[in-house]
Amino acid sequence: MPIDRGFSFQAPLKSPSSLYVASKVNALLKEFNLLVATSRGNERNACSEIWYLLRELGDDDPKTDRTDAIGLIVARTGLNPIQVVQELSKRLLESPWKFRYIQKVSPLERIVPSSLTEIEKCVSSMVEGIEREERFRVTVQKRHTALSSKEIVELVARKIDRKVDLENPAKVVLIEVVGELTGISVIKPTDVLSVTKVKRVV
Repeated sequence: MPIDRGFSFQAPLKSPSSLYVASKVNALLKEFNLLVATSRGNERNACSEIWYLLRELGDDDPKTDRTDAIGLIVARTGLNPIQVVQELSKRLLESPWKFRYIQKVSPLERIVPSSLTEIEKCVSSMVEGIEREERFRVTVQKRHTALSSKEIVELVARKIDRKVDLENPAKVVLIEVVGELTGISVIKPTDVLSVTKVKRVV
C-alpha cells in the first residue's frame, strides 16, 4: 500500500539565544517525525535498522541520528509518520528478524518548544482529531526536562472536551518531551509500535 507523504510540522520558535543554547537533540527533533527507542549502547545499530526499513517502505532519503538521551534516536521520513508505523507493524509480523535493535517507534505529527503554553496551543489545534463520541487518554513521556508530567496531563485534558478513558481509549494524545522540544501526536493506541510486546506473542 502506498504511503501518503502528507504531514505537517509546527516549527519551533527561533531566536539567536535559543539556537545558541539548543542541544544536539533539539536540533535533530525540529525536523524529525519518528522517535525510536532502543537498548543502551545500540543507538547506532538502531539508526541503521530504521534507515533500511524506511527505505524498504519507499522513502528515498530517510535520515536518522542519535540523541543526547540514552537509548533514544530520531528519524525523519518523507512519508506519513503514522502510516509508516502502521506499515512497520505489518513488517514486524511478517519478518520479525528484521527488528533486532528497534524496541519502540512513535510517530510525531507536530514539534513545538517544551513549554506548557506551546504544548497547550498545539493540542488545541489538534483536538478535531478526536471525534465527539470518542474517548481519549493523555500519555506523557519526558527526558531531559523539568516539566511536570502531571501538569502537562492536566493542562491537555482541560483543553479536550471529550470523555477520558485510561484503559481503552479510542485516541491517545501522545506528548514526547525531549529537552527543549516536544513532539505531539493524536493517534490510535495501535499507532505506536512496541516491538518488544509484539515479539512476545508472535
